Amino acid sequence: MAAIALALGAFYSAPAVAQETTPDAAPVAAPEDDSTLVIVTGFRGSLQTAISEKKRSNDMVDVIKSEDIGQFPDLNLAESLQRVPGVSIDRDGGEGKQITVRGLNSEFSRTRLNGLEALATTGSKDSSGGTNRGRGFDFNVFAADLFNSLTVRKSLSAEIEEGSLGATVDLQTARPFDYKGFTLAGSLQAGYNDASEKAEPRGTFMVSNRWADGRLGALLSVAYGTRTVIEDSTNTTRWENAYAASNVGRFQSYSTNGGTTFIPIAPCTPAAAGVCNVDEGHVSGAEPLNPALTGEAQKISRAEHPRIPRYNHFETEQKRLGVTAAFQMRPNPATLFTLEGMYATFGSNRDEWEIEAISFSRSGQGLPKTDVYDYTIDDEGTLVKGSFNDVDIRSEHRYDELKTTFQQLNLTWDQNWGDRLTSKLLLGASNSLQDNPEQTTFTFESYDVDGYSYDYTNMTSPTFTYGTSSTGCNPDQACYWTYSSSTGKGDASLIRLRPQSVENGFATAKLDLKYELNDHFDLKGGVSSKKYEFTSTEFGRYTTLPPAPALARNENATGAIVAAINGDIAGYSETVTVNGNSYLIPNLDKIRGKFDYNCNCTNSYGTFTVNNTNSSSRTGNRNAQEIDTAYYLQADFNGQLGSMPFRGNIGTREVRTQVSVSGYVGTASSSVLTTIERNYKDSLPAFNVMIEPLENLYLRFAAAKTMARPTLLSMTPGGGSISTTNKTITTGNPYLEPTRANTMDVSIEWYPDRDTLVTLGIFQKELKSYIQSRVQSLKLSELGYNYADLGETSDVAYLVTTPVNTPGGDLKGYELNLQKPFTFLPGFLGRTGGILNFTHVESRIQYYTSPTATTTTEADLLGLSPNAWNATLYYEGEAFSGRVAASYRDGYLSLLAPGSSADFWGKHETLNIDAQLTWKINSHLTAVLEGINLTNEPDDRYIAYNTAQGNTAQNLLYDYGTSGRQYYFGLRYKY
Repeated sequence: MAAIALALGAFYSAPAVAQETTPDAAPVAAPEDDSTLVIVTGFRGSLQTAISEKKRSNDMVDVIKSEDIGQFPDLNLAESLQRVPGVSIDRDGGEGKQITVRGLNSEFSRTRLNGLEALATTGSKDSSGGTNRGRGFDFNVFAADLFNSLTVRKSLSAEIEEGSLGATVDLQTARPFDYKGFTLAGSLQAGYNDASEKAEPRGTFMVSNRWADGRLGALLSVAYGTRTVIEDSTNTTRWENAYAASNVGRFQSYSTNGGTTFIPIAPCTPAAAGVCNVDEGHVSGAEPLNPALTGEAQKISRAEHPRIPRYNHFETEQKRLGVTAAFQMRPNPATLFTLEGMYATFGSNRDEWEIEAISFSRSGQGLPKTDVYDYTIDDEGTLVKGSFNDVDIRSEHRYDELKTTFQQLNLTWDQNWGDRLTSKLLLGASNSLQDNPEQTTFTFESYDVDGYSYDYTNMTSPTFTYGTSSTGCNPDQACYWTYSSSTGKGDASLIRLRPQSVENGFATAKLDLKYELNDHFDLKGGVSSKKYEFTSTEFGRYTTLPPAPALARNENATGAIVAAINGDIAGYSETVTVNGNSYLIPNLDKIRGKFDYNCNCTNSYGTFTVNNTNSSSRTGNRNAQEIDTAYYLQADFNGQLGSMPFRGNIGTREVRTQVSVSGYVGTASSSVLTTIERNYKDSLPAFNVMIEPLENLYLRFAAAKTMARPTLLSMTPGGGSISTTNKTITTGNPYLEPTRANTMDVSIEWYPDRDTLVTLGIFQKELKSYIQSRVQSLKLSELGYNYADLGETSDVAYLVTTPVNTPGGDLKGYELNLQKPFTFLPGFLGRTGGILNFTHVESRIQYYTSPTATTTTEADLLGLSPNAWNATLYYEGEAFSGRVAASYRDGYLSLLAPGSSADFWGKHETLNIDAQLTWKINSHLTAVLEGINLTNEPDDRYIAYNTAQGNTAQNLLYDYGTSGRQYYFGLRYKY
């Protein structure tokens, strides 16, 4: 296939119209009059236009047009995209964030805004992945109202930019030449969330006009909204057994008579903590268990318990602003200039309150101390229920100030050079800054609490009691808590300062040519250059260690602030109620106002300086640059095979990728900023063909070589720990190869009329490799390191834990899509219609569930839901219209080897139902009522184990929470 594509492609050249939804459409320089413009109004009209564009495309695409977006009850683009067959979304705070296409998660898809690849990233809760430092696009940055066309490209042609295995998503904002003349539209709504119980505004505005006989046009659109999200959840962070982190164990005794008498649990004597959890011989070189660690004591010590059992309460204040502007000029019928700009901000400042049993996660100080009684261990080896004495309880308040700022500017010049030759020049740049200038965590402690209990019999609704402190107080009393700088009784209290940011920037230049050779062949070719820059920064509170300038993280309470707060716990706290439990939490507003911990200084209350080179924070400080240079050759063809029309394209794309990555490499006492450069090349042939054996029955076939580049974060040096004593390193891998694949798609499409669509698509992708973390013996020079920077006298070998390319696997599946107005029904039912799509995907990967594992575990590809479907039922009358939309996806695995000997994190199945009602008051004004997440679908995440310790639970709670139902009511106006 590659040889054929190269041979044929060498004869042809033509322009890519990458940002258009139909790359095989006619030249863009339209006649001066507007006779070819079609103004689409109404939901059914937008569906007709989407069907028409799908039919006309040579590639396999799905399209959503403006009325479709504007009238679905969608907060953002992700929720619009989930209506597309094969597209599923992941939500954060009840709102769509990232997409998975045909089982491939967001890292395998690329997104283009007005023809330019772009990347917008946000921060989120830790349980939802935290700060996005990957290539996955966070669609919650943008309001759906800003766009008039979304196109999901599932097959590739040579003219489409490389980098995607899942899909290329094209987002197009409105342009003035989309409208005949003056157009004014807007909406104003009040939103209400039944969890936050707040009413907040949401509005849009768009104005567009044309002058000079339609040769000049300008457009401005604005979308703004605020939303307060309240989430109550329960979280475990992970599950562990008593010897997960030390040989001492976390339990000192157990009782079989309700806590009347206790039987000691002897410490484990082998040198390795892991050996304490397995029988002799299960681990190579394992020593015998301590003779006392048998029977019930051994059963308790091996049982999985929640690492940090806790309640969470999140209050997030969101503000979303989006502005687009476009200017178009057609000085003559053959020339079109388009200047487009976009600006968006998405702020989501978040307060997080927690009450937790911190001592279940400790390794070291004061261990063992905890006694367990009235406990239940299930058949999977899980301590699902128990009461405990001598438990340390923590009250935690974390505050994150989060803001994403996105900017893009691009210029397009479309030109007809006579009757046959056209060109398109596209220049532009985008920048996305996800800034987290304040991330502060402050804690109170209560040591040696008796009578603490948890019950995970119902994993989604555990119950906790917090007993009484040694002072005889309850969690809602100040005397229960202390603010401590000492580790004598357990963990010291925290004052953790971790400001951070992630910045992604693209600069692109593309030139595309198209030559109409004859009525049956168009020759295409083009060149492009794209520079992608990634910068990650992290700061932390630190202390200078002797000898200077060694720096260490300092997150423990220190200085006069300890005495001041302990003198007035009540004055520096507030009472909150979470899941029916009332307790005190640190009041950060009062603490910040008094002690000025954000000063980045040393004051009379302590040291609050931060920097980005201390031993903890420097791993988060990395930067990388990627320059992609490409050219393509492609032939578009059409003709007749007997009585059967056919059309398609064939070509190849040649790409050179240059990478420069930098990170801090060094030991705890010193580090060096290290830069490594490399490059690689790819040849990516592609073929698409459609034949119409019967009128309006289309058979399509597509095949291509594709690639998805690894994240720049995974390629940067440093990023982990280095021990020159043990000769070990944890680091990124600058020499990672892309995930490459051979893809094939077949579809059968039937269009019985302009409103109806019936399609069946079958797809297969042969993933040549995957990326997993492994341990290897490598010389320092093989990592690109200078051995002298680590204090070595020669290029010695280290045991290196790093991401590497491992064997991939096949991905296969099918999609079914049905779309039909029910005009055959009597009366008002004839104004109803439905849309239904179903996707099934299979892909199994051999996973190493730890970097040192010698055997693999077979499981679904991360992010893959085997089954997913979307259904919409609508009614469209002259005045009243309504629709209900449901989106379902099976559960899926989200993270490999998250720690504590766990195999996976995952998320259970979801079903989200949204609805909208509209009443057309007159030709200009419409009343709108929308409901989002009407079933208050939970965010239900789990953790799975399969270890030699006998802990085989596959469905242990990781995080479970809800964010409430969202309603909007308001008016829309159009002139």
